[in-house]
Amino acid sequence: MGYLYTSESVSEGHPDKVADQISDAILDNLLAYDSNSKVACETLVTTGQVMLAGEVKSDAYVDLQEIARKTIRRIGYTKSEYQFDADSCGVISSIHEQSGDINQGVERKSLEEQGAGDQGMMFGYATTETPDFMPLALYLSHQILMELAEIRHEGRIMTYLRPDSKSQVTVEYNDDGTPNRIHTIVVSTQHDEFIPTVNGNTEAADKAMCERISDDIQHIVIPRVLEKIGDEKIRSLFKPGIKYYINPTGRFVIGGPHGDTGLTGRKIIVDTYGGKSGHGGGAFSGKDPSKVDRSAAYAARHIAKNLVAAGVSDELLVQVSYAIGVAEPLSIFVNTFGKKKVNFTDAQIAEKVKELFPLRPYEIEQRLKLRHPIYEETAAYGHMGRKPVVKVKHFENKYAGDKDIEVELFTWEKLDYVDRVKEAFGIEP
Repeated sequence: MGYLYTSESVSEGHPDKVADQISDAILDNLLAYDSNSKVACETLVTTGQVMLAGEVKSDAYVDLQEIARKTIRRIGYTKSEYQFDADSCGVISSIHEQSGDINQGVERKSLEEQGAGDQGMMFGYATTETPDFMPLALYLSHQILMELAEIRHEGRIMTYLRPDSKSQVTVEYNDDGTPNRIHTIVVSTQHDEFIPTVNGNTEAADKAMCERISDDIQHIVIPRVLEKIGDEKIRSLFKPGIKYYINPTGRFVIGGPHGDTGLTGRKIIVDTYGGKSGHGGGAFSGKDPSKVDRSAAYAARHIAKNLVAAGVSDELLVQVSYAIGVAEPLSIFVNTFGKKKVNFTDAQIAEKVKELFPLRPYEIEQRLKLRHPIYEETAAYGHMGRKPVVKVKHFENKYAGDKDIEVELFTWEKLDYVDRVKEAFGIEP
């Protein structure tokens, strides 16, 4: 008997993602002017207010208020009617210096002996379900919201869109675990009150708006998503009979941080694998790479993706664990879910991982180029499954001057270890 599996995503305008993006924008600006910055920045956003808290150790000085406002402006909160906008919101900072007790466990005389910034376990996952080696339901959920955001920023059609939105996709699987069809698509998007109330009949206006949005999602957004999906197998899963739930409450005018308080690190399943994999519980955004919650999760994804791409298994999970102040990982665990294609046990695959991929915090930072300002782009639409790209980022600082920095984004998504993996496992090139 087949089964159903569901994953969700949230847009850049979702209050929790607004908080994540502010935290990572602050991190990027500190790294841009001091690559050795130690940062743990938390953000809370609510009606008309932004509160920054956390710990920082850095030689850089940046304008936290302006960074927060610039991020909010980029997302699209630029109108006072949203009751949260870039120019009028208050920004309060309670950031203080990093604890010396933590710092002494991280910084060592030898860079290679840099200790982990905290204890914990981190997971990486990959599957052959999509070209990006990501779970299908999450992949589609992200694609829908990215397209919705692109339409909103273009400003030519669906001009009623506001920044806050969520999506959810349910996939029906066959008995053998292969996707059979898309079962259900849920989209909730914030919108203007674009159909006026007549004679006080708000119910009729709400119904007309909901019908228009539902029609636009099904006949504008979904076709644009399918057009950009190059994989014919995925496109073929969009069979007749898909259930759509569009703005199922019937109205979504009040949204963003005014409708729901946002906090950094509250969408960790959206950030990773949509529930298809384990999660250690540690959030990513606002943390510099000495925090293995972030850097080791990226390293584990890099391992899992390269192993699956090399043909070790059609599905693979990697877990690594650390103790605060200790450089070497405490354990490495691999699960291939019975889908391995090599004559190695999962434990033997884990031993090969240990040989192929250096996993001390400093080694991860160097291999994946994590001491660069590359993080604001990760803070919406998932940290995993993204396209590696080189770009020039511009930073403005009234204290230290402006600068342009060339960075490489999403390095943990590169398939640069595939040949080494094939050699190690005796897989034909």
